[in-house]
Amino acid sequence: MYPQRIEPGPGQESVWDYPRPPRAEATGKPIQVFFNGLLIAETRCAVRVLETSHPPVYYIPPEDIKMEHLELNTHTTLCEWKGQAAYYTLIVGGKQAENAAWSYASPTQGFEAIQGYVAFYPHLMDACFVGGEQVQPQAGGFYGGWVTSDIVGPFKGGPGTWGW
Repeated sequence: MYPQRIEPGPGQESVWDYPRPPRAEATGKPIQVFFNGLLIAETRCAVRVLETSHPPVYYIPPEDIKMEHLELNTHTTLCEWKGQAAYYTLIVGGKQAENAAWSYASPTQGFEAIQGYVAFYPHLMDACFVGGEQVQPQAGGFYGGWVTSDIVGPFKGGPGTWGW
């Protein structure tokens, strides 16, 4: 059974209005990612992926990321919509976070806009920002959604939500 949709207020979006299958769309909002005190990524050219019941995931072009701090590892996952993802360990000044970021080298049709772009798990970062607002991580640790005040749920990811 699905939860009761929260009615969005002015300037807000409900994740229950997002499509399934998901959609990738460009956003001009400024995006920032910090890890171990370092600004790892900063862009106005991100692509966000929107999927029913999930807060957006932001994919950042590699030219706007300090890629020298990302080390490709052997972990992979398969998304039914986007294809096979490769994962990165993030290393800054002796601190590291394994599987902290991921990307799709050859995404499936419809997701070409995120090819080679990198997404970060906000719960593993010091802070992530959308439009100057610090995001809250999507609950559960599996999904990488970025929750901001202009997004309402309820959101999939926390206890009891896997059946949605």
